[in-house]
Amino acid sequence: MPNPIVVRSLDEIRFWSRIMKEHSLFLSLGFTHDQQKLINEAQQFITLFERIEEKLSRFSVNSDLNQIQTFNIEVYQAAVNIWNYKRKVLGLTLRCEIISNNYPLLVDHISREAAYFANRLKELNEGILAPKKEAIIEENVFFLKIMADHAKFIGHLLDPSERKLVEQAREFSHDFDQLVFQAIDLNSMRPQSETRPMLSQFLDQNKVSVASLRDFKKTARELIEECRIKSNIHPLLADHTFREAERFLEIIDFFEASLQQT
Repeated sequence: MPNPIVVRSLDEIRFWSRIMKEHSLFLSLGFTHDQQKLINEAQQFITLFERIEEKLSRFSVNSDLNQIQTFNIEVYQAAVNIWNYKRKVLGLTLRCEIISNNYPLLVDHISREAAYFANRLKELNEGILAPKKEAIIEENVFFLKIMADHAKFIGHLLDPSERKLVEQAREFSHDFDQLVFQAIDLNSMRPQSETRPMLSQFLDQNKVSVASLRDFKKTARELIEECRIKSNIHPLLADHTFREAERFLEIIDFFEASLQQT
């Protein structure tokens, strides 16, 4: 029977390496022509994560745990390096040393995802497959903020004439901001909130909201691919945000299953 740490490690690397590669592409597209050094660095990260994906294809769920742990360390370092690059870009932007088409919140957003990826690999190498009950709320705060950010980015990248879609994006942004605040409140009530019924209700509520946003992203992706709406949204970015919503739903299911085992 495959080792669950191996299975989960390969899954995390498969998903997040592609995300990191796409982040690098989006950053490079947002830089101006005079920011060639930053563009070149982004391209280097695209190549790095393509190599990781190629190496990943050599492993299977039956691979040796020690080999996977060594691979995790290698990918962890790549995740840390791209986090450093993203934070450098954010610093340059906030200090007005560069002006690009990359929103500061977007750069912060993708750096948070790099940090999450690195931390997951570290946890897996420590034998931590699923978070403890007290960490479930914190991880949901992370993903709820990611979803809220996505809604904000979509709203700002749609053409202003797409009034109905812009308003829908704003509503999703507001709804997920409220869910973030609700999760923070619940987190502050620990340990009293660390009961299975309360956590299950919390996860169920999140699942409904994320599924609704996922469907909105799916529709937006299809409309963008068919050139039926006006926006500055790259088709790959639309698909990127859709996949992250799908991922959050999978993680909620994973959390629910882990709660049932406790």
